[in-house]
Amino acid sequence: MLRGFERTGESECELCGKESKKISDSLPLCLECIREKPERVLEIASQIHSSARREIGLPPEIPENSEGVECPHCANSCRIPEGDSGYCNLSKNKKGQLTRDFGTPERAIGSWYRDSHPTNCVASWCCAGGSGSGHPEYAKTPEGDRGYKNAAVFLGTCCYHCLYCQNSRWREMASSRKPVLERDELVEEISSDRTITCLCWFGGTPEPQAPFVHEVSKRIREAVEEEDRILRVCLEANGNFSWPWLEKIAKISLESGGGIKFDLKTWDENLNRVLSGVSNGPTYKNFERLGELHSEREEPPFLRASTLLVPGYIDLEEIRKIARFISEVDPGIPYSLLAHGPAYRLADLPTTAKDFAFEAKDAAEAEGLERVRVGNKHLLR
Repeated sequence: MLRGFERTGESECELCGKESKKISDSLPLCLECIREKPERVLEIASQIHSSARREIGLPPEIPENSEGVECPHCANSCRIPEGDSGYCNLSKNKKGQLTRDFGTPERAIGSWYRDSHPTNCVASWCCAGGSGSGHPEYAKTPEGDRGYKNAAVFLGTCCYHCLYCQNSRWREMASSRKPVLERDELVEEISSDRTITCLCWFGGTPEPQAPFVHEVSKRIREAVEEEDRILRVCLEANGNFSWPWLEKIAKISLESGGGIKFDLKTWDENLNRVLSGVSNGPTYKNFERLGELHSEREEPPFLRASTLLVPGYIDLEEIRKIARFISEVDPGIPYSLLAHGPAYRLADLPTTAKDFAFEAKDAAEAEGLERVRVGNKHLLR
């Protein structure tokens, strides 16, 4: 299943027999069982993720070999046995040495394009380029950067495996290891184009190729600072960073007037493992750490968050707990609740209900958040 369709039947939970249109054929587990029967659920989910990843030519699971070489590039901390690859398919153990051809300071797997402002970035409603927040230091006009462009860099790797992934291109890129981005070419093309006022890293997700993200961002900022130009650095990520890399990248983003948006997919860790294959513990820890940087700049807001409203799996309980956490970090952090467009393994789920999306917004605001928005409204039913 690659793209959504409106089905008429219901699927059944493998553990309790519940039937619902909000249970996928590809993930035959209901939310209640995910919460109440974690051991059995995780065993089933692990098999689903491993099988799906094998089909697309990616390592089936995070390697945890006690004698393997540890990879430092994301929070999965893969311990890779001799001759094997890490979860993202970049790092390899060759004769006891960690090697990678891409996701280095010099090269990455990905592609890029120019995107006119206002863009479809999740945070465009509150960022400098989309809203004018932070003008005149960080935005061209009080209304934003209309007439200018964003350099959108899509990175073709990921350290999660979301069964509802909305950006399928990364999987083909990660398995084929192409197209390739070269550092010097990318820096030159972006820094020499004076119509570009921001650089956004997304994908996939930036984490597995953090060395490239850091090096390119640093060099572009150095180039434009000589000309006293506005060029912000932003990231859209799942947050599963190795903190040393995230800290360096975050400082560049903060100084530039850009921001970092984490996709807080779930609150419940077991639910995150079921839907995305990986623990969300590092993401929340990193979000808290970034909260300290967030307080250093009033506008535009540095730290942002979003949650995809996946029918049947993300309910009001999840939203309340995520919103409460964000509010405890800073109630002014913008939070986007995104309508779900059925895709990938969960393509048989419905789109998000309009009533639920706005109930979720009310629930998030009730937890103290001051800036909550429903996004992807065209998908609401």
